[in-house]
Amino acid sequence: MSDNRYGELRPGQRVLMGPGPTDLDPRVLRALATPVVGHLDPDFLHIMNDTRDLIRSAFATNNHLTVAMSGTGSAGMETCLVNLLEPGDRAVVCVNGAFGQRMVDIVGRIGAEAIVVQAPWGRTIDPADVEAALKQGGVKLVALVHVETSTGVWQPVEEIAALARAYDALVVLDAVSSLGGAPVLVDAWQVDAAYSGSQKCLSAPPGLAPVTMSERARAAIGRRRTKVQSWYLDLTMIENYWGEARAYHHTAPISMVYALREALRIAAEEGWENRWRRHLRLGRALQAGLEAMGLSLIAPPEHRAPMVTAVRVPEGVDEAAVRRQLLADYGLEIAGGLGEFKGRAWRIGLMGNSCQWKNVVLCLTALSVALRAQGYKASADEALAAAQAALAAY
Repeated sequence: MSDNRYGELRPGQRVLMGPGPTDLDPRVLRALATPVVGHLDPDFLHIMNDTRDLIRSAFATNNHLTVAMSGTGSAGMETCLVNLLEPGDRAVVCVNGAFGQRMVDIVGRIGAEAIVVQAPWGRTIDPADVEAALKQGGVKLVALVHVETSTGVWQPVEEIAALARAYDALVVLDAVSSLGGAPVLVDAWQVDAAYSGSQKCLSAPPGLAPVTMSERARAAIGRRRTKVQSWYLDLTMIENYWGEARAYHHTAPISMVYALREALRIAAEEGWENRWRRHLRLGRALQAGLEAMGLSLIAPPEHRAPMVTAVRVPEGVDEAAVRRQLLADYGLEIAGGLGEFKGRAWRIGLMGNSCQWKNVVLCLTALSVALRAQGYKASADEALAAAQAALAAY
């Protein structure tokens, strides 16, 4: 007897302007519909090679050990940390938001010691504080977040990476929100391990985590005294699947790899520099429009990421009600705050395929309407004029 309780999938049409996932290019959607082959099929192995080369291009690296881990960006974070750290190791972890704090949690679960270098949420990490932590001695790695998704802060990397290298420590970089939307120059910055997520500025569906490891990092993994804590994320085995050996480890998410390859191909066709400039121009336009409405942005101008903007909720405004109205009336999704900013901020993304001028116009217009419904005076005309002026300046 047939069961008709479950209807056809018909999720609402949305404009995705949270900090991921993003709207997908039709080419990526078509790639998802490509017939599935086996995970050791010769055609799929060729597709894996293409994907690995494109990930290297995204990270601006020649690293041999470059893969797409099965899992979201947090799996990339855990991959880097569980492979490089063992119980008793010391790691300097930079924390200025929710995702730095997540790294501290993982380090502790490994049984390693986390030396936490903190900055207030909404501010960058001071390299002098990192050096003071390194002077304690015996530090195996320094971990930091490039763009802190909880606050929209864009952390300079080069000085901290150089300090880590001077103290013979590895550098682990969270590039989950930045990869594809801003320069992530792994080789030039001498970053040893970097990870990202497929669903943000790369504009593939969530489910894969690009990861790259330098030769220094590979050597550190080779010197381990103990097995990697996680069997599933053990790069000594994953590398044999993505490398020449093609040794079976687990069944790769075939369709997700198709989608990531196509998303990366779209990005490479646009050109990485052009893509970074698009995010910068439209991000600054959106931010100028938000400020023209009298809204306060959490990150300071000099360290404000273009692809995710954290906005303080004005006094007397119900932040959740605003988000509900945007979704109900405009099909527009933005996100609420995390951690210290839960209930006190919105996070607006302009990432990948969602990073378009029409979305800037929609967001500013719709937000002004929703704010006025809450009794907050917001002019869409002034916001759009400021956004257009900022766009012209870039």
